[in-house]
Amino acid sequence: MSPTPTIGIVGAGPAGIAAALAAAERGARVTLFDTNERIGRKLLVTGNGRCNLSNTNASPAAYTCEDQALLEPLFAEHGPAWLLEKMAQWGILTHATADGWCYPLSDSAASVVSLLEAALDEAGVIFCPNTQVMGLQPQSEGFTLFTPDRNAQYAFDRVILCPGGKAYPALGSRGSLLSELARLGHTIHEVRPALAPIQVDYGIVKALLGVRLDVNLSIWRDDQQLAAEYGNMIFSRYGLNGPAAMNLSHHVTANQGANLRAVIDLLPDQSDEFENYVLSRAHTPLPLATMLLTALPPRVPPLILQLEGLDETVPMSALTPRQLRRTLRRLHNLTLPITGVGSFKQAQLSSGGVPLSEMDPATYTSQRVTHLYLAGEILDVIGPCGGYNLQFCFASGALAGESAALTA
Repeated sequence: MSPTPTIGIVGAGPAGIAAALAAAERGARVTLFDTNERIGRKLLVTGNGRCNLSNTNASPAAYTCEDQALLEPLFAEHGPAWLLEKMAQWGILTHATADGWCYPLSDSAASVVSLLEAALDEAGVIFCPNTQVMGLQPQSEGFTLFTPDRNAQYAFDRVILCPGGKAYPALGSRGSLLSELARLGHTIHEVRPALAPIQVDYGIVKALLGVRLDVNLSIWRDDQQLAAEYGNMIFSRYGLNGPAAMNLSHHVTANQGANLRAVIDLLPDQSDEFENYVLSRAHTPLPLATMLLTALPPRVPPLILQLEGLDETVPMSALTPRQLRRTLRRLHNLTLPITGVGSFKQAQLSSGGVPLSEMDPATYTSQRVTHLYLAGEILDVIGPCGGYNLQFCFASGALAGESAALTA
């Protein structure tokens, strides 16, 4: 082993950047590889260009993985407070919304990437752009990394793999090293799109395309509810989109081929108060469609009346109590058949990869391959929208970098 430990890191996304900075801060000689010209290509598109770095509510309980308890050592030392402090050290000041979503003070992902580039330069990290690492071979004291033609070889004492999953393939995430990890003895859970639109058969509900509102959305398999989420949702041409739908999309991909349906509560807030308000005016000549506008976007009431076989102009006084209550129930039970999820091109994340049980949770070193560390999206961990996944990537990358430098 070299007197000064050498560490090769594959992938210059959030996990790889954090790993490189953590290892370099501890004296290691670090080389960072990426298929892109610059670091942080996926960071540039997060938060609609604002870069949603973390969430103050992030904890193991928020994540879907093999065993949430395996995340506890990571969050004990590398939770949101740690990350925001590190960001400040790297020159990235932050602010948080009332619901915990953390953004840079600049509200600019481009600023974040530039400041991280400066931090890497200051730390002495060697960056190798436009370089795709396709293979790695364990040696007696470390690893050899190979490019596709195998003409270029790089030797390191330790290797940290942070190549991402398969989401955003145009930005270089194609899961190219998963087969190598399988060859070296790791289990690979099937990689599927996550945080993606849920595709549905709209039927006449297609009239709601473009409508955005807060809903309760649940996913059902036959008579079993698989999951539910409250949040913002949009009826988009790609399917049900927005955080409420995207946070549930991995339940759809995990049940491919099953009879799935989405049940949407269009009026989850103050529903009892609104229903009482409408019923108290049941004998007025005011059209029900007009009454529903007090709580719903303009395109929703006509559709609800159409689904109930009622004319859009029907007055409240012309409806029986049964018709009125049934129409109000429809607001809480709009049901659409699920046909799939968006592709990797439309997904913000991918599920699957290496299970956490094959990692040392205190160091993020592989339990299958000596001196190999994994971090970020290559691990089978899924958080909801709102900074949770960047929190995991930065935290797991930093822990891997610290551990690789201190044990090398």
